[in-house]
Amino acid sequence: MRSPKLAALELRRFGRGKLPRAALVAILLLPLLYGALYLYSFWDPYSRLDRIPVALVNEDRGATADGRAVNAGDELTKGLLESRTFEWHRVSDAEARRGVEDGKYYLSLTMPRDFSSRIASSSGDSPETGALRVRTNDANNYIVGQISRTVFAEVRSAASTKSSRTFLDKIFISFSDIHDATEKAAKGAADLKQGVDKAKKGSESLENGLTNAKTGSGDLAAGLKKLDKGAKDLESGSRKVADGTQALADKVNGTADKVRPYLANNGRSIRDTARLVSDSATAVRHNLDVLVERAPLVRTAAHKADTDMTALHREACVENPAPDARTCEVLKRAAVTADDVAAVADDVHELTKDSGGDLKTLDARLVTLKKQADELAARAPHLDEDVESAVRKINELNAGAKKVAAGADKLHTGITGAKSGSVKLDTGIGKLRKGASDLDGGLFKLADGSGELAGGLRDGVGRIPDYDQQDRERRTEVMADPVRLASQSMHKAPNYGTGFAPYFIPLSLWVGAMVAYMIIQPLNRRALAAGGSAWRIAFAGWLPVAAIGVLQVAALMSVLHWGLGLQMARAAGTVGFLTLVTCCFTAIVQWLNARFGAAGRILVLALLMLQLTSAGGTYPVQTSPAFFNAVHSFLPMTYVVEALRRLITGGGTEPVWQACAVLVAFTAGALALTALSARKRQVWTLDRLHPELTL
Repeated sequence: MRSPKLAALELRRFGRGKLPRAALVAILLLPLLYGALYLYSFWDPYSRLDRIPVALVNEDRGATADGRAVNAGDELTKGLLESRTFEWHRVSDAEARRGVEDGKYYLSLTMPRDFSSRIASSSGDSPETGALRVRTNDANNYIVGQISRTVFAEVRSAASTKSSRTFLDKIFISFSDIHDATEKAAKGAADLKQGVDKAKKGSESLENGLTNAKTGSGDLAAGLKKLDKGAKDLESGSRKVADGTQALADKVNGTADKVRPYLANNGRSIRDTARLVSDSATAVRHNLDVLVERAPLVRTAAHKADTDMTALHREACVENPAPDARTCEVLKRAAVTADDVAAVADDVHELTKDSGGDLKTLDARLVTLKKQADELAARAPHLDEDVESAVRKINELNAGAKKVAAGADKLHTGITGAKSGSVKLDTGIGKLRKGASDLDGGLFKLADGSGELAGGLRDGVGRIPDYDQQDRERRTEVMADPVRLASQSMHKAPNYGTGFAPYFIPLSLWVGAMVAYMIIQPLNRRALAAGGSAWRIAFAGWLPVAAIGVLQVAALMSVLHWGLGLQMARAAGTVGFLTLVTCCFTAIVQWLNARFGAAGRILVLALLMLQLTSAGGTYPVQTSPAFFNAVHSFLPMTYVVEALRRLITGGGTEPVWQACAVLVAFTAGALALTALSARKRQVWTLDRLHPELTL
């Protein structure tokens, strides 16, 4: 008989009566007790913290800071009551103490009497921290104590932030006051710097002016010294000029008396003579032009005559000695004379040929002579008057020279006085320049100091912040709480139950398989007795419980999803994966029961405990002792929990595929071991007939 038929026969056995049917239903619903009920009991406990009774004690008496009332205790109490974090009960300190001790309140929060005064002290000389007192009792509930520490840490942080805001706001206001005062000081220093700069500029101008004046006074003194010497020389020279002009006037006046009558009586004769000179110069110039024109012709004729006379003498006297000696002598002298004439003609030619030479100079002088002769001829009738005018001018010159001599004497006297005054002026200006230099040096230091003061105050104004109300509020908020946790939750679980579902679901499926094999035999006895195949026997014992496990998965996930509201990122993948999980768990539980019999049930329970403690379902396995870390990677539930987290809340699917491979390996290994156990069970022994332990 095949394994499916054997499995079907095993399941039909539960349809023969009411009790078997009830047992089958109980097996199907048993995972709900572990999965659904456990998760339902703490599905979202943090949403119900307002049901936890907590004592709230406010003993704060308030305080005063900067003329304002500070009631930090009342403000914090009001905020806590409005927040409804817990079920607050306002009681006295004694009532809170008794209530926490006897369990009426899980914990208490107390604001001491000096709570406000300590907070207000931040603006005084001796700042102190405010203290909130929390009283817990782990005998009431340990988890509530842990939750309260987290909640009250946030309360303390909020109270500290508010106190810091008040303190920092005062600091920023003080900064603004300091900024305004420093800005006024900087403006005053800038005005001072401006005034000093103007004074320094004026002192520099004064010093430069006095330096120039000193240079000028020195130059003036030196110039007046030279001028005095020049005036002295002028005085001496002008006297000599006056003496000379006097002598000239005396001589001219004496000579004029003799010359004037001659000029007056011979004016016409002088004019005629001058005209004669002019005409003669004109005639000479004309002859020069003729000479220049005829010189080349004369030269040619002279040379021809020289040649002819020489030839005649040679023919007549040398070649033909017939003539007499006297004729030859005459011819010879004529030839020599012709030669001399030719030489003279050459010289004249050379003279006329050089147009820029002596003839041109002679011509220019003749032009000048003619011009002067014409002028003399024109002025000859008036020479007497000219002499009279010249004498008069010479007398006037003499009178002026005498006046110049007298003025030069006065000028020399005045310049001598000015020279003495310029020396005194130069000395005084030198003293003034030294004083101006000292003044400029002092103003330079003052300008530097005022500049540094103004610059330092200006830089100080730039560095001292000046915040308006909006800026103060923003900066106070940042500095009161400078570090905020930017929390980003990837694939966040919406509640506590969703986070623990990957842990309780495999637990319930394991328990379902464990209880199912308490009712269903891991190995079919009929198949064992018939001597069937070991693999067939193993599958026949595994299939019915695996089928029940699939139904358990369907029932459990239906209740979790539609009953509790479990939302899965990959719903179909989750159901399919849990089908593989229940098949794997069924195979493992079957093998333990088939191999070890009654003791196998204990081993199944022990293996469950070992997996629950090492799977990392609650705290990370790294926080567990070393033993659990060592066995963590060798148990199937470890991979199941990790894969369900990715399927329910989201994330990468690598752990899912890894878990599938591990579960398939465990399933195949467990079925193989079950088949091996089935083969051994086909041989009956005394231990099987009379077992030592029966459950």
